[in-house]
Amino acid sequence: MSSDKTKYLASGVFAAVIWGFFAIPLRNLQGYPSEQILYYRIFTSLLVIWLAIFLFRRKELLADISYFKQIDGLKRRQLIYQIVGATVLLVLNWYTFIYAINNVSIKSGAFAYMVCPLITAFGGFIILKEHLYKIQIAALVLATVSILMLATGSLLEVTWSVVIAALYAFYLIIQRKMQGLDKLNVLAVQITIAVLLMLPFFVYQHTGLPLESTFWLNIVLIAVLFTVFPLFLSLFALVGIPSSTLGIIIYINPIIAFAVAIIYFKEKIDPHQLTAYALLLFAVFLFNWNLIKGMLTFKRI
Repeated sequence: MSSDKTKYLASGVFAAVIWGFFAIPLRNLQGYPSEQILYYRIFTSLLVIWLAIFLFRRKELLADISYFKQIDGLKRRQLIYQIVGATVLLVLNWYTFIYAINNVSIKSGAFAYMVCPLITAFGGFIILKEHLYKIQIAALVLATVSILMLATGSLLEVTWSVVIAALYAFYLIIQRKMQGLDKLNVLAVQITIAVLLMLPFFVYQHTGLPLESTFWLNIVLIAVLFTVFPLFLSLFALVGIPSSTLGIIIYINPIIAFAVAIIYFKEKIDPHQLTAYALLLFAVFLFNWNLIKGMLTFKRI
């Protein structure tokens, strides 16, 4: 692999590794309500992402503004509906993930992002009529079996996992339908809409700004290191490697998250859960077999 390809691949891997440790700053804020963490994550991310765009990506922003003005009215309305719909899904995904990590278990959040790409693929197959190979359909069946196995052990955990995964999966499906716009600019607009949606709830529930320095340290860490920065890395990675390759790399995230849950936070995993997780991991491997085989072939060339 050339050095140019290596730096793009490394960016994708680094982004996935960072997201794998996301539970640590979230657990540092376990004493705060999930909605309060969400509000300040969104508000801080808004400042960070627009600052980054104005400093480093003004050309892409002006190009997107020009594109939006040029498209016809029907396409513009469809684009607005897609952006708003995706924003609602993203905010709900963020909230459910924060709640699950701090009130259910870290394993439930990790499991969600293991199964999420499979739900995305199934949604693409049903909604977007995307083609699936027989081996991929078999992998989806195995993934369903693993989910049902986990449900018999802890229905609460698996319910939260599937809800988190489904919200993010349908967010990705809508994102996939949006063409012609820079993804980071779209995210900035979505975070802006999220702030507008959250403001009435924030004002209604507001009881004063948190004064603890640890709260703000972790919120800024979440906004910069676990939201905007890895998104920059992922976008940079897509410049030089296919999205399918990045899709494989993303599985590093839940694998690290499982390790953090078990090793760092001492969460228990029984043999029943371990079997179900192993089955899901095999389903993920099976689903992506053609891509993995292609990557291995590419490396040998």
